[in-house]
Amino acid sequence: MPAAPEALNGRAAWLVIGAGVVTALHVGKLPPAIPVLRVELGLTLVQAGFLLSVMQMAGMLLGALAGLLADRMGLRRTMLLGLGLLTLGCALGAMASSMSLLLAARMLEGIGLLLAVLPAPGLIRRLVQGPQALSRLLGAWGAYMPTGAAIAMLLGPGLYAALGWRWAWLLLSGLTLCWAVVVWLRVPPDPGCSAAVPGPGWGSRLRQTLSSAGPWLVALAFSVYSGQWLAVVGFLPTIQTQAGWSPAAVGVLSAAAAGANAIGNLAAGRLLARHWQPGHLLVIGYGSMGLACWVAFSGVVGPVGQFLAVLFFSSVGGLIPGTLFSLAVRLAPSGHTVSTTVGWVQQLSSLGQFAGPPAVAWLVAQQGGDWSPAWWFTACCCAIGLGLAALLQRRIR
Repeated sequence: MPAAPEALNGRAAWLVIGAGVVTALHVGKLPPAIPVLRVELGLTLVQAGFLLSVMQMAGMLLGALAGLLADRMGLRRTMLLGLGLLTLGCALGAMASSMSLLLAARMLEGIGLLLAVLPAPGLIRRLVQGPQALSRLLGAWGAYMPTGAAIAMLLGPGLYAALGWRWAWLLLSGLTLCWAVVVWLRVPPDPGCSAAVPGPGWGSRLRQTLSSAGPWLVALAFSVYSGQWLAVVGFLPTIQTQAGWSPAAVGVLSAAAAGANAIGNLAAGRLLARHWQPGHLLVIGYGSMGLACWVAFSGVVGPVGQFLAVLFFSSVGGLIPGTLFSLAVRLAPSGHTVSTTVGWVQQLSSLGQFAGPPAVAWLVAQQGGDWSPAWWFTACCCAIGLGLAALLQRRIR
């Protein structure tokens, strides 16, 4: 007996989430490779910080425009284009022989990541019926980045040791291409030609999105979250290597810290489905991140305590993206502007991720390698986040 359309659409929604996990592998593949790249290509710590963040440049510059493209070209088509560019960028990065070529390949991957993830919330909304199921799946979508980053950090050191980083990246390029084929075959096509879809034009959609307070508040809240999360978790392998942890331990512990973020994302989806207030979840998330980072980098604990604090930082902080993805869909000015709203959120989120790691690396370099300034940076981010949480809660009411 053939499966019901609701069941098929539910499976397709999980394939969309899986595509996000595959894109996140391209973000998570770099942190465990930084020690190797610093030796092979002679990277400085600040250059490594830019290499971590440059993938976000496309989102930082083009997020809202890419959202407009997704709204007009079609959600599935845009995701397939993004997966194709990720495939190409990863392959070119594997063949790079200098810092400049590797940066260019990472920028191409950044464009691919942007186009692959922007349509996902809108696709999930189109495929899934019912507000509770939608909240749960959007919470699961919020976990795509920590899940993929954790897998890459866990498997990366072993693959780099066995195959070398170049062959490991070529393997990831092939996996991305295979997932694009799965999305093409299993996710329902976009409904008709986008040019025939009624609705406002590009300029009207952009003006409608940027003139609304909701998208701005969600985007700014995501920015102050993403910048500190990537700075702390992205440099965790470097911090642990400097502390004398073995490469195997660094891979496992870094993966655990990144993957713990998925717990908060999934919890956010379930708590929102049980009618928890989004503002309360955001306050818990930002407050916990600030406290945990103070414990981790103020010098009051040793290496084990530092790792446990980062684990708490990442896991409870996961409440924030899971909540904000739901709010981005909820506070979009209209049904025609969901991808444009998500694109604007992605744009400011990418700005945070672009600025966060180099800023922390610069502060650390100014202190002669002392990582305590990481707490100064996260404290500022969390203070801003708490203020935005209050404004978002007031707007929802």
